[in-house]
Amino acid sequence: MRVVVVGGSGHIGTFLIPRLVRAGHEVISISRGQHSSYADDAAWQQVRQVTADRAAEDRDGTFGTRVAGLRPDVVVDLICFTLESATALVERLRDEVGHLLHCGSIWRAGPSWKLPITEDNATPPLGEYGIAKAAIARMLRDETRSGGLVTTSLHPGHIVGPGWHPIGPLGNFDAEVWRKLSAGEPIGIPGIGAEFMHHVHADDVAHAFEAAITHRETAAGEDFNIVAPSALNVRGYAQIGASWFGRTADLRTVTWDEFRRTGPDAAQVSWDHLVRNHYFGIDKARRLLDYAPRYQPEAAALESVRWLIDHDRLDVANSLKV
Repeated sequence: MRVVVVGGSGHIGTFLIPRLVRAGHEVISISRGQHSSYADDAAWQQVRQVTADRAAEDRDGTFGTRVAGLRPDVVVDLICFTLESATALVERLRDEVGHLLHCGSIWRAGPSWKLPITEDNATPPLGEYGIAKAAIARMLRDETRSGGLVTTSLHPGHIVGPGWHPIGPLGNFDAEVWRKLSAGEPIGIPGIGAEFMHHVHADDVAHAFEAAITHRETAAGEDFNIVAPSALNVRGYAQIGASWFGRTADLRTVTWDEFRRTGPDAAQVSWDHLVRNHYFGIDKARRLLDYAPRYQPEAAALESVRWLIDHDRLDVANSLKV
């Protein structure tokens, strides 16, 4: 099939596009052309590259026509963030494309009431981003179930992989936590540190998109949690991370007010992640897509940390022991 991937040079596309090429598909990648993929793969030599500014063309009302003009059988949209953008693309592709797949987010679910969170028991989302992702998923489901365009939405956890910083044990991107863990220095954690974060390796997300294309009939009109087989809480993640450097994490409980004084911007990111306390089930994706993630969350995070150290992008006080 001819598959158009919107946002193909990003985290997911880095792994998805080579998968699609190896599966025998003709692949077209649409991106702004500002950087290459995060990992090299010879399969990219067989990919047609199209440069486009999605945001600008959405404003002009021309993006859907650009995508339709490529005459795809399947469209994978990895960079849609508003209901208006999603709706415009659906209306333009209706009756012209066989399958539209949308990349959502686990933040379409609000703070957990019951664990694991399934596609059916999530609480209402918090914040503009999560609210938009939930609204898009509802619109896509209704579109397909009313007899319109065949759609599927996949909702990844915190994406981890080589080439970028992972969400760390404190629920933010502050790289200082890795230096402290590697040095055995004290780390203040807000609250009791039992809050969950649910990561997923970018290649496992790519696997899920490929599986949804393959299993179009069972994926049609459905939405799926796409995460690692297990989740890490703050204390567990910190202890596992410290062990990579031959250390034991020295964790000190602090109040949220104290934690915010150490860096209000990073603390807000931590709050946004930890207040949700997310741990998701993947039974539906296993059953309908044959989703089989290869990475446990700690293995995915270790791969990312190792890459950052090897490329001199992470300051640590001790070398990895694993």
